[in-house]
Amino acid sequence: MPEKLTKEELIAKANKPGEDAMKLHPFYRGKIEIVPKCCVRSFDDFAIWYTPGVAKPCLDINKNPEKVMEHTNKWNTVAVVSDGTRVLGLGDIGPEAGLPVMEGKGLLFKYLGGVDAFPICLDTKDPDEIIQAVKWLQPSFGGINLEDLSQPKCFRILETLRREMDIPVWHDDQQGTAAVTLAGLINALKLVGKEMGQVKVSMIGAGAANICIARVMIAAGFDPEKFVMVDSKGTLHKDRTDLQEKFKEKWEMCQKTNADDIRGSIPEAMKGADICIALSTPGPDTIKKEWVAGMAKDAIVFVCANPIPEIWPWEAKEAGARVVATGRSDFPNQVNNSLGFPGIFRGTLDVMARTITDEMCIAAAEELAKCAEDKGLHEDYLVPTMDDWEVFPREAVAVGMKAIEQGVARITLTREQLYEKASAIIKRAREQTHMLMKQGFIPEAPE
Repeated sequence: MPEKLTKEELIAKANKPGEDAMKLHPFYRGKIEIVPKCCVRSFDDFAIWYTPGVAKPCLDINKNPEKVMEHTNKWNTVAVVSDGTRVLGLGDIGPEAGLPVMEGKGLLFKYLGGVDAFPICLDTKDPDEIIQAVKWLQPSFGGINLEDLSQPKCFRILETLRREMDIPVWHDDQQGTAAVTLAGLINALKLVGKEMGQVKVSMIGAGAANICIARVMIAAGFDPEKFVMVDSKGTLHKDRTDLQEKFKEKWEMCQKTNADDIRGSIPEAMKGADICIALSTPGPDTIKKEWVAGMAKDAIVFVCANPIPEIWPWEAKEAGARVVATGRSDFPNQVNNSLGFPGIFRGTLDVMARTITDEMCIAAAEELAKCAEDKGLHEDYLVPTMDDWEVFPREAVAVGMKAIEQGVARITLTREQLYEKASAIIKRAREQTHMLMKQGFIPEAPE
């Protein structure tokens, strides 16, 4: 069990993926590439796919712009857009250094959701320039996944693009994290026998992720007055006028949360709380055992900083937490965005939705929770894992049906049609990868 490992063994285990990455990234020289999806029976076929034949679909799109979804791959493409200012806890490392992450995102999109995703790293930090650049991309893509943008500009960029673009735009660090976290919380509350509207929630960290998690939790039925959020300067409350001008989203949380006007920092926020959600400074001593011990009976603790959670999960359990989740795959209950965005975008694209609403995220969270429940909930199994492939078409169906219900879908399909479509696309992506490996077109990685 992880808790029996020595500190040195834990550090070695945490460092192993990075060591392997330094061997395999230069070996493969990237993680994704473009391959044809049409037949090339002879060179004569290029007259169909390019000039002169291509003029016919071009003119058809010119006459009927919606035909672009029929004649091209726009219907299944997503741009993964970043400026490299807040990469994976590494901070502002720049667009080139962020490119391996965006390529990795493209790989997960394809393998888990059958979505063709392309990394677009922009050489600007100016939010207005980022907004304009993304707008310019709209003709070529069916959706936009914003990634690793620093706050507070990430809020305005998302809000503006969602309002002004005609294709779905989302920020995975906000909405993706929120969806998967909510899924875990739904099942954790079932295990401890508590209700959404009754629990006290402490949120350690007030970045883009936790603010969006709070927003989605409130939309799902949690009571905002029972939330206490903490940033680097202490709890958020109505007298935090330092946030009024610069951090609009934090200021909004000051107005709607913390009805008991709790002042202080992390220990004061956690005292008596039923739930702690931490996305803050990596640990293991950001959260102390005694603070967990001061929480309510059957406490739920989500400590999701990477690479080291704010407190080791076994220490949180020793302090009295009943259910613990982290962001790491080597501990139980990994809260992983990869469970969310591939299926959510699959469902969004399959109904050609104009946007991704909070309600669509909640529908995805509820289906994720149900997937885990169907396999048998227990304290070390709150959410599915990435190898549960059927999770992704189920999630896609839930999202697509919610988009249809809300009137943001361009096409209407039945639940059965959505499941059949999503399953076929995802299976094709996986089987294609396995075939390329088997045939040696993707060479075997060195030891």
